[in-house]
Amino acid sequence: MEQLMRDFFLFLSKNKTLTKLAKKYGLRFGASRFVAGETIEQAVEVIKQLNKKGLAVTVDYLGEFVDNEQEANEMANHCLEAIKAIGREKLNSQLSLKMTSMGLDISDELVMRNMRRILDTAKQYGVFVTIDMEDYSRCQKTLDIFKQLKKEYDNVGTVLQAYLYRTAADIEDLKEYHPNLRLVKGAYKESPEVAFPDKKDVDENFKKIIKMHLLNGNYTAVATHDDAIIEYTKQLVKEYNIPNNQFEFQMLYGIRPERQEQLAREGYTMRVYVPYGTDWYGYFMRRLAERPANVAFVLKGIFRK
Repeated sequence: MEQLMRDFFLFLSKNKTLTKLAKKYGLRFGASRFVAGETIEQAVEVIKQLNKKGLAVTVDYLGEFVDNEQEANEMANHCLEAIKAIGREKLNSQLSLKMTSMGLDISDELVMRNMRRILDTAKQYGVFVTIDMEDYSRCQKTLDIFKQLKKEYDNVGTVLQAYLYRTAADIEDLKEYHPNLRLVKGAYKESPEVAFPDKKDVDENFKKIIKMHLLNGNYTAVATHDDAIIEYTKQLVKEYNIPNNQFEFQMLYGIRPERQEQLAREGYTMRVYVPYGTDWYGYFMRRLAERPANVAFVLKGIFRK
């Protein structure tokens, strides 16, 4: 049943008609729990509140289905606006972005031009930028561009997904770049030819890549809401005397906020992924796909109205 629900919401997340309707009708139906508003000003207020609680942030301007140069340039402009707001307001925040939003599917020249614009401005304001990983078909291209950018910029990292068979090899391949990596389970629907179909295998691989990357001496963001993975990481760093400034935990805005604050109180860097923007629908559907409890929360919200 859980897998059926997951597949259903992942299917809905790719529906362009529903995406357009969602943009038109705004953050209704419970999406505001997971999305910090439609403008950077609204996102800034949320970030300030999280920073007051001792939580770090990475902010993401949401966008799906960018298929022309003008849209890609506009998405990049929103990223520049967010970077300047972080600098101006002195927020404890980084920036996350999807390279498809910057023109990855349109041309290499376009995506590189937009990425350099963003990273130059981010460098000026002292902001770190993480390139989100997307589905398997874009994985190699994303890593190739990341390597190229890492040779030019210190303030850029990317994401690897534990559910892909290739990820342990990617950790080894990237080792010479001393990358700052966010490690996640993975939220896209992938073929069993490229990804572990069973959760227990994904969890084991997640632990394996966390250990590999930490013991390579590189900065590791463990992005999970899973207590077993959090406890594994705590024990691992204790066992190998890895300092707290070599890793952090990351969670999504609106999911397990009490646990986020608890980890911050325990002295760990706890970073909250805060999305904003009008194009929130695909992101919201993937959050519903990940956790059935989120669906129950949203249904309650709808029927209260």
